[in-house]
Amino acid sequence: MKKYIIILSLIFCANIVKSQQLQSSSMYELVGLIHNPSTAGVMQDENTKATVGIVYRTQWSALSGSPKTVTAFGSFKLPKQKIGVGGYLYSDKTGPTARTGIELSLAKHINFNDGGVFSIGLESRLLQYKIDRAKLTTTLGADPALGTADTKMKYDAGFGVSYTNKKLQIGASVSQLVQSKLDYYKAGASTTEIARLYRHYYVHGLYNINFDNDITVTPNAMVIYLPNAPFELQAGARMDYKKTIWWGLGYRLHQSFMLSAGLTLAKKFNIGYAYDSYNTPISSFDGGHSAHEFMLKFNLAK
Repeated sequence: MKKYIIILSLIFCANIVKSQQLQSSSMYELVGLIHNPSTAGVMQDENTKATVGIVYRTQWSALSGSPKTVTAFGSFKLPKQKIGVGGYLYSDKTGPTARTGIELSLAKHINFNDGGVFSIGLESRLLQYKIDRAKLTTTLGADPALGTADTKMKYDAGFGVSYTNKKLQIGASVSQLVQSKLDYYKAGASTTEIARLYRHYYVHGLYNINFDNDITVTPNAMVIYLPNAPFELQAGARMDYKKTIWWGLGYRLHQSFMLSAGLTLAKKFNIGYAYDSYNTPISSFDGGHSAHEFMLKFNLAK
């Protein structure tokens, strides 16, 4: 099992340098606040005033120290003030590393006569990065490159815009604008070698296609870009039957295929599950080729 901790530690370090640092979701179209602060308080169902929920995601579960992420989120609108307020808490653990954070969003809503809403949002986030050096020293030995600090607290911010109506939602956002330095590597590292939080750019959209009063199909897509890293694309479609049962298919470019399904009870409670089948180098390890994601969401009516 020691080799798995080493592998996951290297994966974490690589992610800090050049790949996605923020949590993602296979059901991203249902938890838009995680990647765009302008969606705070924006509801496609005009009868919904607020929504709260929790998402739990585990990846490569057969490997010791595999990534596990819990995100609790909430969003509500103040119609008279034409603003939305939201936020989320998250805990992300991978082997000897852990990230814990809180994000708060504030969005200004501009209403149109056709029921559409253009929204501009700002986010403020506080992050704690932690390395359990006891786990590292038992596998890697003492390494001065790890420095003397085990925990880093960092502030960052983000910005987003979106347009939403009953049929569609399109938006764009950027997170980690400040690009705070982590400064974990102390052994003669130059300024360019010091790890930091890189900006994440998002473009996303979805469109509801009503075939009759019972069936709605929602194609959706999201593009994620980080400097000096390949574009990441998630795309798929979800089908709702009588706004009660839904299931979906999706694909992460060069990463995984996604299957999802869920129930909506009493038009308020949403229960969802997603399964990812990975097609990446880590998949070569026995049993380490999948991810499971569970979501509970509650919609509060006006």
